[in-house]
Amino acid sequence: MSKILFVMTGADHWTLADGTKHPTGFWAEEAVAPYQAFKAAGHEVVVATPGGVVPTVDAGSLTPEANGGQEGADKIASALASIDEIRKPVKLEDVHLAGYDAVFYPGGHGPMEDLAVDATSGKLLTDALRSGKPLGVVCHGPAALLAATDADGSNAFAGRKVAAFTNAEETQAGLADRAKWLLETRLVEAGVDVQVAEPWAPHVVVDGNLVTGQNPASSAPLAAELLKKLA
Repeated sequence: MSKILFVMTGADHWTLADGTKHPTGFWAEEAVAPYQAFKAAGHEVVVATPGGVVPTVDAGSLTPEANGGQEGADKIASALASIDEIRKPVKLEDVHLAGYDAVFYPGGHGPMEDLAVDATSGKLLTDALRSGKPLGVVCHGPAALLAATDADGSNAFAGRKVAAFTNAEETQAGLADRAKWLLETRLVEAGVDVQVAEPWAPHVVVDGNLVTGQNPASSAPLAAELLKKLA
């Protein structure tokens, strides 16, 4: 059995360009699908957030529209309610990478607010990347990579192939023209090699121990790739 660290956003909003606080948090499917896959394989999951706050689910991720109908919405809500670890997070500041076999970052717009500028998370990501341990990051989770900077100011993920929520998807979701910045653009500016696929289709990129996914639909296939690395 392996011990997998889920690093989740502690933010319940995303500040837009005009100062409006857009309600958000983590995206349900991106936590539930990997959690279920890891637990089914017999692994332990520990959730960590900045300050140890209980993470907020993005209400939009629980709607019938986001889950293929009411049945899917009911299923994801029930699954989420059964995850005790989410209600009892540890403080990210107290986490020691040595105690874990893999690290996973779900998305939602929350990471754009807090993890994108969280130095503790950035150091954890840098250490995880260089440790060779499986590191999975999905959708808006790669916003956290922006805080992974080396002493010279360069990004620790520069040159690495990564999938992340794209500008096209943000535009289709209706928030691109209201955002302070766009994830794909900012990652490219940091030197990350963003691999863009069709909007909303599952897309997973594996670059060494780093496994990334473009959108919510990529979370289950990403989890399957991480499990291969833990086998």
